[in-house]
Amino acid sequence: MKRILLSFLAFSFVYLNAKAQTIEKSTYNPTDLFAPNFYEQGSSITRAANGSPNEGYWQNKVDYNIAVSLNDQTNKIEGNVTIDYLNNSPQNLSFVWLQLDQNLFAADSRGQARMPVGARSRYGDASSNFDGGYKFGSVKVNNQVADYIITDTRMQIRLKEPLKAKGGRIKLSLDYNFILPDYGADRCGILKTKNGNIFSVAQWFPRMCVFDDVKGWNTEPYLGPSEFYCEYGDYNFSITAPANHLVVASGLLQNAKEVMSNDEMKSWDKAQKSDATVMIRNADAMKKMAAEKTTKTKTWKFKMNNSRDVAWASSAAFIWDAAKMNLPDNKTGIAQSVYPEESAGDKKWGRSTEYTKGSIENYSKRWLAYPYEVATNVASNVGGMEYPGIVFCGYKAGGEGLFGVTDHEFGHTWFPMIVGSNERLFGWMDEGFNTFINGIAEEDFNNGEYKGRGMNGQMAAAFLFGPTTEGIALAPDAMKERSIGSSLYSKPGYALQLLRNEILGKDRFDYAFKTYINDWAYKHPTPKDFFRVMNNAAGENLHWFWKAWFEENYSLDMAIKEVSLEDGNKTALVTLANLDRMAMPVLLSYTTKSGKVIKKTYPVDIWNNTAEFKVKLTATEEITSVSIDAEKVFPDTNFKNNNWPVK
Repeated sequence: MKRILLSFLAFSFVYLNAKAQTIEKSTYNPTDLFAPNFYEQGSSITRAANGSPNEGYWQNKVDYNIAVSLNDQTNKIEGNVTIDYLNNSPQNLSFVWLQLDQNLFAADSRGQARMPVGARSRYGDASSNFDGGYKFGSVKVNNQVADYIITDTRMQIRLKEPLKAKGGRIKLSLDYNFILPDYGADRCGILKTKNGNIFSVAQWFPRMCVFDDVKGWNTEPYLGPSEFYCEYGDYNFSITAPANHLVVASGLLQNAKEVMSNDEMKSWDKAQKSDATVMIRNADAMKKMAAEKTTKTKTWKFKMNNSRDVAWASSAAFIWDAAKMNLPDNKTGIAQSVYPEESAGDKKWGRSTEYTKGSIENYSKRWLAYPYEVATNVASNVGGMEYPGIVFCGYKAGGEGLFGVTDHEFGHTWFPMIVGSNERLFGWMDEGFNTFINGIAEEDFNNGEYKGRGMNGQMAAAFLFGPTTEGIALAPDAMKERSIGSSLYSKPGYALQLLRNEILGKDRFDYAFKTYINDWAYKHPTPKDFFRVMNNAAGENLHWFWKAWFEENYSLDMAIKEVSLEDGNKTALVTLANLDRMAMPVLLSYTTKSGKVIKKTYPVDIWNNTAEFKVKLTATEEITSVSIDAEKVFPDTNFKNNNWPVK
C-alpha cells in the first residue's frame, strides 16, 4: 500500500495548577495490563506455545497456469486460468471459494455501495459510472462443468464429490475477461503518457481463498481498504500484448530471446553483471517502438515459484534500465525499472533502479535473503502498491519521495509476501512492520542520504493518541479512512521502534524479530503467534506492551505527583504517578545546582501492582529539578506534568 507521509499540528494539554502539581485522578489499573491470562489457550496441534508452527501445522497449496491477452484499445484482458488445488488440511471439503477482486469495480459491488454520496477516495468514487468486474465463460472442475455461484467478490464452487483431506487435489479451469479500470483503488490502472498508455495489472485472475486452521475459509469481501490474504504456490503465466509493448512481471522471464532485440539482450546480460545502472531501452529506442503501427503481438512468458501472487505491466512507452543485486551467500539478482519519458532524469526515475537495488540488498542483509530473481519498479498512476517481485509507484515521484515509496513497497517483500499474514483482517502486520523496517532503512541507504527526523514522543502523542484516532486492532475496512495512515502504519511502526530502542535493545529485538520471520516464512501467522515468538525469543514477558499498544487503544500519561527534599536538598523523594491506562519504563533525569544532569531508568515493572511509585534520588549538591522523559521519547499525552518544579 502507498506510503503515508505525515504532518503534525502542535497542540497543548493544560490541566496543571500554576502553583501546585495538581494532577487528575488516575485511570490506571495494573491488573488490566499485567494479569497472566493474556493468552486464551496454550499450544495446539498446529501452533506452538512459543509462537512457531507446531508439528501438525498444515497449509494448502495452489499452483496457477495463466494465459491472457491485452487489448490496448479496449483495455480488455482476456484469457484462462487453470488452478491445481492441493488440500493438505485434515478436513474433506465439499466446496471451495475463490477471490474475484476485480468485481470491486462492478457498478453494483459492495465496495461501491459503501461509498458515501459525493465521496471520492483512493478506494472508490461514489459518482463513477465505470462498470467493470469479471465476465466468465467456461468454468470447470476436473474437466466437468462446475456448479458455482458468485457473491460480490467471491465465487463458491460446489463440488460433486468432496475434496479429500490430507492430499486431495482438484483442477479448476476458468475462462474470463474484464476491462481494466483507469484507476483501480490505487492497486491497478492505466496511465496515459505522450508515447502510449501504461497498463499496471493486478488482481487480474481468480485466486483461491485461504482455507486455514484459524477460521476455515477466509471469505471477507474485497471492499477496497483491506488488502489480501493468499495461498502460496507456483505460477506459470503468459501475457500476449501488442508487439511494440514491453512487458514486465513478477517472476523470471522465460523466453527473453523471443521478445527482446539483440541490443536489448546484450544490455540485459551486461546489467546482470553491473552494480551501476545499465540502460536497456533508452528514450530513442522507446519512441521508435512506440511509433510503430502494428497489429502483431508478442507473448511474454514468466515463471515464479513459491509465491502468493503475481502482477505485471505493459506499455510501448517504457524506458527500461537495470542493475545487478548482490544477495547473501554470493547469490545475485537483477533490479530493473520501467518508466515513461515524462519520468526520466536523475531527479525523477533515473535513480529508481539504484533505490530498488539498495532497498533489497539492505533488507536481505538485515532480515532474510530476497527470494526472487528479479525486482521490478514500475512508474504508474498507482501511487504505491506491492506485489511479489514487482511494485507500482507514482510516476511523478522523485528524489526522497521516490526513494521512500520504492523502499516501502519493496519492504513489503518481507511483510506480507514472505511472512504471509492476513492483510484483510490484520493490516498492521504488514503495513506497521514495514513502516518499522523502513525507518531503519532510511538510516542505512547511502550513509543516511534520506534519513528522516522521525517522530518524538510529543508528536506521536498528538498524532497517534489524539481524540479522533483509532486502535491498531481494527480491520482496515472497519477504520475511518483518515485513521488508516496512523493506525496501520505509524502507530505499530512507532511501537516497534520503542520496543527495539528503549525496552528490549537492538540485539534482543533483532534476534527475536528474525526468529519470527524465519519461523513464519511462507506461512500464515496470526497476531498472537507474533506476540508469542517475540516473548520467547527475547526472553521477556511483553503482554503489557501487546495489550496496551496493539489490542487496545490505551494512552500514556506519566506524572511527577510530589517531590520532597531532604539532606540539605541533596536527596529527593519523588512520587511518580501513572495516570492513564498504558504503562512504560520511566526515564527519569534530575539536575543539580551546578547544572549537572543525572539520568536513571526504572523498568515497567514498577507499575505492575500500583499506580504510584516513590523513588529516592541522591546527589552531592542541591537538586534543583526533576523530569520524566525530558527527551520526549515516549508518547506521553501531557508532558507538562512530567516536571518539577512545574514549568
